[in-house]
Amino acid sequence: MQILVIEDEPKVGHAVQEGLQAEGYEVVLAGTGEEGFFLASSRAFDLIVLDIMLPGRDGLEVLAALRRQNSGAQVLILTAKDAIEDRVAGLDTGADDYLVKPFAFPELSARIRALLRRGKSEPAIPLKIGDLEIDPVTRAVVRKGTRLDLTVREFELLEYLARNHRRVVSREMLARDVWKEPGRATPLDNVIDVHVARLRKKLDDPFAGKLLHTVRGVGFILSEEIP
Repeated sequence: MQILVIEDEPKVGHAVQEGLQAEGYEVVLAGTGEEGFFLASSRAFDLIVLDIMLPGRDGLEVLAALRRQNSGAQVLILTAKDAIEDRVAGLDTGADDYLVKPFAFPELSARIRALLRRGKSEPAIPLKIGDLEIDPVTRAVVRKGTRLDLTVREFELLEYLARNHRRVVSREMLARDVWKEPGRATPLDNVIDVHVARLRKKLDDPFAGKLLHTVRGVGFILSEEIP
């Protein structure tokens, strides 16, 4: 399970990150609303722990923007703002739960487990891009009625591109979110390019109409239209 913690107080953020990592979660920490929104928009998290009082873009703005993008991540607001109107505003904006600081970590952990169980009960929606269909549960990929035989890495790459449909995905993003390598290196760029080429051969070469495009000097995009 992947969790994003958006918290500008370093001590609180690192404490939550370390506590959740100790319980087996993969946790990414963001220190500003802008950074948190970028991360939440560029990869799929199962749950987001979100502070409200953030520098620049506050938590409610981030939450509203994510819900406009139809983000399916569970969101738990973790904040010092404890007035009833603050709780109502958070829940009305799209939060799934609300926990006030100071808090006990066991309660935060229990609320996260409850939210993740709730998320699991909702079926994953197949991704459709033109004549391409991707089932995240069965990992089946079909284009124009033909099932594509993809490796595990090719499927992960395609799913990531599909979740960022019509958005340019950089090699840095792929290195971080698909290959799980936080620091990009030239050799990894070469590996990414090889996998993209192999995926394109299976995804596009047998069919009329290309879906996987290279944006020179930037990265890749999955789109029915040529960028």
